[in-house]
Amino acid sequence: SCTNPQVTLGNDFYFRTCFLDPFQGTVMASYAAVDQGYKTAAVISQNGDDYSTGLAAYFKQAFESLGGTIVADETYQTNESDFNAILTSVKESGAEVVFIPSSIATATLILPQAQANGVTAQIIASDTWENESIVMAAGSAAEGVVFSTFFDENDESTPLAKDFVNGFKAYLNSDPQNITLNGGSDGVAAVSALGYDAYMSMIEALKALDGVEGDLTSVNVRDALVNVNFDGVTGSITFDENGDANKDAAYLKQVVDGKFAFVKKQLDETAE
Repeated sequence: SCTNPQVTLGNDFYFRTCFLDPFQGTVMASYAAVDQGYKTAAVISQNGDDYSTGLAAYFKQAFESLGGTIVADETYQTNESDFNAILTSVKESGAEVVFIPSSIATATLILPQAQANGVTAQIIASDTWENESIVMAAGSAAEGVVFSTFFDENDESTPLAKDFVNGFKAYLNSDPQNITLNGGSDGVAAVSALGYDAYMSMIEALKALDGVEGDLTSVNVRDALVNVNFDGVTGSITFDENGDANKDAAYLKQVVDGKFAFVKKQLDETAE
């Protein structure tokens, strides 16, 4: 589920089933500028964090290419907990939307402070925000937040996805400890679906090696993964030359009444 483009570079044995940050950043810009019609945006990112700064850069580039204006570009340091000055600047900028690609810990701190500072702009975020601990910690301050992720348990567009959700929920509810380890609920997180698709990618690769001499060598398994092509829970699974999954859509969710509600599948509107 690592989304930074640098993860797979220079490593022929690394594959992943998630979309990448350049795609995720442009998808969120598309949602803000095209779907919602926002003309001005603020960005808040963490200095020195490749995930946060990378996503912020991709969002800014895409948002501006879609005709929007970045009116505030704020950064904070690792372990910083007081965001009041940053949020004051964001509020004064008049931004209609605020993109905050951050860690879970930062989200639980910045949302209540945004509420306390009277920030009324739409807050949007990235895949790390699909975590129920954020809603539990931030409470009403998390209401309305929209974020991108890899899967939604309510998507019944394919029988495979529906079967996976039913099976995973049955597993979670079979033991109270499973519920505890899943954040206290039987919600199906997107990373669980990605994990399933990663596992099935290996199964498909091993199937292709049936009868191949030396079939359990690392090189043969790697070569088989390159040619994997199957329908997964999170979509069709194929890999590019870097071992990255070819994904063309992200799921958008919104916090509504303290729960994650499906908004839509979002495409990259900057793509030709």
